[in-house]
Amino acid sequence: MKNLLGIYEKALPVNISWYERLQLAKELGFDFVELSIDEKDYRLERLYWNDDKIMELNKAIQETGITLNSMCFSGHRRFPLGSKDLKTRVKSLELMERAIKLAVKLGVRVIQLAGYDVYYEEQDEDTHNMFMQNLKKCTEMAAENQVMLAIEIMDTEYINSITKYMKIDKKINSPWLTVYPDTGNLSAWGNIVEEEIEKGYHKIVAVHLKDALRVTKTFKGKFKNVNFGDGCVDFVKIFKKLKELDYYGPFVIEMWSGENNNDPVDEIIKAKKFIMKKLAEGGFTC
Repeated sequence: MKNLLGIYEKALPVNISWYERLQLAKELGFDFVELSIDEKDYRLERLYWNDDKIMELNKAIQETGITLNSMCFSGHRRFPLGSKDLKTRVKSLELMERAIKLAVKLGVRVIQLAGYDVYYEEQDEDTHNMFMQNLKKCTEMAAENQVMLAIEIMDTEYINSITKYMKIDKKINSPWLTVYPDTGNLSAWGNIVEEEIEKGYHKIVAVHLKDALRVTKTFKGKFKNVNFGDGCVDFVKIFKKLKELDYYGPFVIEMWSGENNNDPVDEIIKAKKFIMKKLAEGGFTC
């Protein structure tokens, strides 16, 4: 058996068709693409696709053999589950329901949720409580449709460790809520990553691979667009711990080169070469 290796959609060029995007991922040696539904209007619009558009994408999946195994749903950053505004909370649940329905139609197995109660609003006990109430509703919707939800360990303090996720998991108490660790975010907050992984291993459904710069008293850290090898992540140590725990789930290289770079393919090739070497050193075959 081998672990599947996926690539985040935002790593790939933006202005190409879905067939071209999936075919490129195949040519680069990836097993699947992680779909992005972020807070931008044109990506949120995907939740309102008609059947013809969905069929067109499914046809591209069938023709290339590259699936959309997971969805990174960060639209809740703009429409958070814990917002103090009722209309925003209603919208957040509508978007969640649509994301789940789209996942069913596209064969997406896991929807990754951003671990924020709110992002642009001021956070307090009320936003936390409303987040928990609506997260429970989201989990119930997911269970009804047999779609797994997974909270990502994030770049803010609200859920910046698996330890914090486990407290939420205990309260929600559902097999349909899991965790999606991010190597960069976990490392940048100064967690002992191997201990965190072991603590929540039984709930891990996928692992995001990215580098990051550590948070200090005088530096807020850097969580995006850090070249692999330039940050604080000890990939080999993380991979060795996952191998010790018999992890057979997927890895996803998280990059934004499709939005930030004139030659995203070259950046992906460099990143994949780096990661494959570290995976091998950690005992994995992808």
